[in-house]
Amino acid sequence: MEKKTAFGLIGLFIIIIVLSASIFTVHEREKAIVLQLGTISGSNFEPGLHFKIPFVESVEKFDGRVMTLDAQPERYLTSEKKNVIVDSFVKWRITDEKAYYVSMGGNQLRANERLSEIVKQELRDQFGRRTLRDVVSGEREAVMDILTVNTNRAISDFGIAVVDFRIKRIDLPEEISTSVYRRMEAERARVAKDLRSKGAEAAEKIRADADRQRTVLLAEAYGDAERVRGEGDARAADIYAKAYTKDAEFYAFYRSLLAYKASFNTSGNMMVLEPNTDFFKYFKDPQGGVN
Repeated sequence: MEKKTAFGLIGLFIIIIVLSASIFTVHEREKAIVLQLGTISGSNFEPGLHFKIPFVESVEKFDGRVMTLDAQPERYLTSEKKNVIVDSFVKWRITDEKAYYVSMGGNQLRANERLSEIVKQELRDQFGRRTLRDVVSGEREAVMDILTVNTNRAISDFGIAVVDFRIKRIDLPEEISTSVYRRMEAERARVAKDLRSKGAEAAEKIRADADRQRTVLLAEAYGDAERVRGEGDARAADIYAKAYTKDAEFYAFYRSLLAYKASFNTSGNMMVLEPNTDFFKYFKDPQGGVN
């Protein structure tokens, strides 16, 4: 009885081993092929549970997700023989796991290396046909579309396909960038100098015009002042003459009072004059008599 139980357990164990060796699962993110003695006997499996011949067939699984080839920036020549440094990346995925295994041995590193060589050659060809302006701005989108199509055509036998191709950055080499910067700096300095000279010229014109206007205004103001002063002197003389002719005695008396006021406006004034002079005519006699 014990032997039958032992044989039963052994048989169950063998069945479990055989079943486990016969079943394999494929996830949604995976691609899988079945090999029979090194030859592909099955491919294109849907996600889920599958069976194989135990101990005769083996399973190879690959990453079925979109993968990224982000290579180091490379230097390329444009049609103008100008060096540019291009930084790009490629998104690719496995489309035919059977062809992928045959061409790349299922090795992702080998696939990246081969794809990188093709992409570099395509970039070299496309940049060599275009000017720097075209690849930087004018035809950048068109270049990426052409690269995607040409790269897919070149790798059609590899069982992979380029999902997206992008040029991240296009730079000039450091030595060229420095030269361009210095040239731009010199050009900006020349423009600034030209603007400053034009500004100085405009300032001199404005200053000269302002000085001319100032001189004209001063001359006109002086002329107006002299004219007004002359008119005032004429009116004053006319008033004096009319006042004198109207009452000469009163006018003489008023002028004498003004002279007294101006002469004795502070204390301690002293005048040395003869008493019979005309200055004291109204001082001694309000009637104007001279003694």
